Amino acid sequence: MESRQENIAQPEKKSKHASWRSIVGGDILATDFFRRQTKLLVLVMVLIIFYIHNRYACQQQMIEIDRLKKELTDIKYDALTRSSELMERSRQSRIEEYISTRESDLQTATTPPYLIK
Repeated sequence: MESRQENIAQPEKKSKHASWRSIVGGDILATDFFRRQTKLLVLVMVLIIFYIHNRYACQQQMIEIDRLKKELTDIKYDALTRSSELMERSRQSRIEEYISTRESDLQTATTPPYLIK
């Protein structure tokens, strides 16, 4: 009878290793270690969420930068094409050809408009 009373009087020793059932059930969070480190664990989780958010935002910005670079290249090529078309249309021979088709008496001058001394 005494041995039985001794067993009741002594607190039960908890097992030091965590079983799969205690991890899944959440009992491991009630251990003394996790109670003492709650603030640190919350801080680590906040930092992890912040890191993931920044990574996602960075990837979105890189996608936007790539899209804008492609659009800029397309616009540059379009501007170059329009510039060459304008230069081709404003060439002196094309202007003379256009004027001659309109049956005008205008002709290209053979003497320069001013003399260089």
